[in-house]
Amino acid sequence: MDTTWLEVTLETTAPELDALCARLTMNGAVGLVIEDEEDFKSFLEQNRQYWDYVDDGLLERMRGAARVKFYVTDDPDGQAQLRRWLAGVEAPYTTSRLRENDWATSWQKYYKPLAVGKRLYIVPEWERGEPAPEGRTALYLNPGLTFGTGSHASTRLCLEWLEEFVRPGGRVLDLGCGSGILSVAALLLGAETALGVDIDPKAVDVAYENAALNGLGRDRCTFLAGDILTGGSLGAELAREPWDLVLANIVADVIIPLSARAEELLAPGGAFLCSGIIDTRAREVETALEGNGLRILSRKERDGWVALAARPEGRANP
Repeated sequence: MDTTWLEVTLETTAPELDALCARLTMNGAVGLVIEDEEDFKSFLEQNRQYWDYVDDGLLERMRGAARVKFYVTDDPDGQAQLRRWLAGVEAPYTTSRLRENDWATSWQKYYKPLAVGKRLYIVPEWERGEPAPEGRTALYLNPGLTFGTGSHASTRLCLEWLEEFVRPGGRVLDLGCGSGILSVAALLLGAETALGVDIDPKAVDVAYENAALNGLGRDRCTFLAGDILTGGSLGAELAREPWDLVLANIVADVIIPLSARAEELLAPGGAFLCSGIIDTRAREVETALEGNGLRILSRKERDGWVALAARPEGRANP
């Protein structure tokens, strides 16, 4: 029998949207779906080939939209999870029941291929029959119920940087891997191996599924559930063999303590790419990176989100 889910919708305003997402993420919420009219318009302006797929009903649904959705199971565990995720959140919300297949179908109405950077082309699984544009590498994705479709500004910033920082044959550590999109992209761009870690156990199966969609097996990618910051053995295990690239597309409150571990995780010449940082907290994260011996190499910003590239001070690119 299909699992029944609660779709939780929180209504807000455009100026408050980022703060609401940050609060939900701090509470542990995953699988956030952001509906914003301006982002939707921007997508259409940059992707005219998809205008024919947009009907009047979808346009009306997005008119004035500033809302966040997420999903919990419709059972006592899901209700407890809902209470935790909404702690301290004052935005009004509604819930509606739907089965897992209904959720997937709703995504298929408007989730279309997306060109990112100069080389990547993110393609939902249900549209994989269409060829990628010349010069681009297709990355097939079925996001399931886990964050990471490539459309959010923070993920796109990381994807763009992978084209610059991935070394042929390199090793990549993806902290907060979600759907596995960054790990898969790194491998498609030339990395030899990738290891993704997420605190949500559901992310592991989703990430492996997405890797398989791209012909990547467990000989090249590994996904684990765990938390590097809790003081367990995971951190020591990850530092046993240094990584050429460490990715952290998470939030400021996780990146700040994580920056203290970055140097021990990185191989000589390796880089730490962090994203998911609201612009108002970017300076705080920069200070933490620099305070932990990291030199800021570059900064990117889009739609109020910031990404930072850093390297341990004094380490040159070999």
